[in-house]
Amino acid sequence: MKRNLKRILSKNETVLFIIIVAISILIGAANPAFWGISTVFNTARAMLIMLMFAMCEMLVIISGGIDVSFPAVATLAMYGTTLFMTKFGIDNIFFAFLMGACIGTLCGLLNAVLTTTFGIPALIATLGTSSFINGGMLTLLGSRELTIIPDSMERLYKVELLRRELPDGTVTSLTPLILIPILLCILFYFMLRYTMFGRAVYAVGGDPVAAQRVGFRVTAVKYKVYLLSGLIVGITGIVYTILMRLANATNLMGTEMMVIAAVVIGGVRITGGKGSVPGVVLGVLLINLVSNHLIIIGIPNYWQKFVTGVIIVLGTAMTSIRDKRIADSPKI
Repeated sequence: MKRNLKRILSKNETVLFIIIVAISILIGAANPAFWGISTVFNTARAMLIMLMFAMCEMLVIISGGIDVSFPAVATLAMYGTTLFMTKFGIDNIFFAFLMGACIGTLCGLLNAVLTTTFGIPALIATLGTSSFINGGMLTLLGSRELTIIPDSMERLYKVELLRRELPDGTVTSLTPLILIPILLCILFYFMLRYTMFGRAVYAVGGDPVAAQRVGFRVTAVKYKVYLLSGLIVGITGIVYTILMRLANATNLMGTEMMVIAAVVIGGVRITGGKGSVPGVVLGVLLINLVSNHLIIIGIPNYWQKFVTGVIIVLGTAMTSIRDKRIADSPKI
């Protein structure tokens, strides 16, 4: 009993949950309105894009790689799709998601070729992809925004999954787009935990040589990882366009570090082979609380970055210490 309790308390997910509860209590004590339904809706909306990115990054890191190109890929998908649809008068939301997914998949294929076929280190390859895409867009488009989006996107933006009227008379609502990351998290959870592909991703990330010896096709697994990640990143770009009601060549750039931080805090080992969906969800929630709500208890924006950095260091250190203890423990 005590051993099981100790094991549960030492899990990364448990530690994150305790930290999130403690921060929430502090924020709620400073501002009781924090406990309202509007906070739930606003937090869900704020987490939406980061959570989708984090699922993709988690998959890539577990497989032993890393991807810093996803903001640029999402930007290309949202801008390219919106521009194409408005220019040719296409007004179909399914076409928007399909085109965004295709653009993202092609970029994922490029990353797979660079990292797997040519053997370029993942960080260098994806950084090059990001610079190529973002630099090309800025050269051709500058900082111009597309503020006119297809009517089908506009209609989806106005749809409300849940709607609540607050005591002060204001109305808060939840977008149905939140269902996309929820379904994505469920899909990734079962894929990584119960499918042969999920086992292959962990095996390749843990030790590609050993994975090859036991029969996993390492190259094929890595290709699938980057293709799947690119597909979902492309869809994320379309979701962002609908939420923001515009397409911009620069808005998403720079978000990669916060996403990777959330993934690492969530217990994903940066060298690959380990990580879980629940941990990443909690990591994204923690980053969101620190980024958007600490100002309620009087912590300035620049200190929020400091707190985020401390959390990243501590989270990474806890994961490393726990892995070292497991490695040093006597094998029976």
